[in-house]
Amino acid sequence: MTIFSYMLTVWGVILWIFRAVVCILYSNGVNFMIQPLNLTFEIILLFATIPCIVLVFKRNIIGAACYMAIYVSYFGTAIYNTMNSIISADGMNVGGSLDLFVSIIGIIIPVLTFLDILFNKNRKSVIGKNKSTDWFYKNKEYDRKFDERADRNQYKIR
Repeated sequence: MTIFSYMLTVWGVILWIFRAVVCILYSNGVNFMIQPLNLTFEIILLFATIPCIVLVFKRNIIGAACYMAIYVSYFGTAIYNTMNSIISADGMNVGGSLDLFVSIIGIIIPVLTFLDILFNKNRKSVIGKNKSTDWFYKNKEYDRKFDERADRNQYKIR
């Protein structure tokens, strides 16, 4: 993994922690600058993100795709609703602009994580690769010759 991959994953974990704090504060009645769009769906999102983050750490493309789909579906609706309120001339207050900013960050991080894992050529093949021994252990021709010698040299004890 590159530094960029580690940074994206760490920022995803930080975003998850931030969203968990926002949910806890909202459920306790504390006024905070950012509030969840839908508390029930946000709690489901937080629990569904845990296995996705684990799979992202393991560089699994399915985990990254689920992570991206969950976050884009949740934060995409927030961006759409905020843009509709801006267009309809309702204006936007400080809380709305902060929610819009967090929603954009909530989409950018999973999309970049998915693209990083998707286009990473060394996703699974680098682990355990050793050039000094692969010529011997991954050589099918040597294995066939060894098997043929083993078949001819069958000694029987009488």
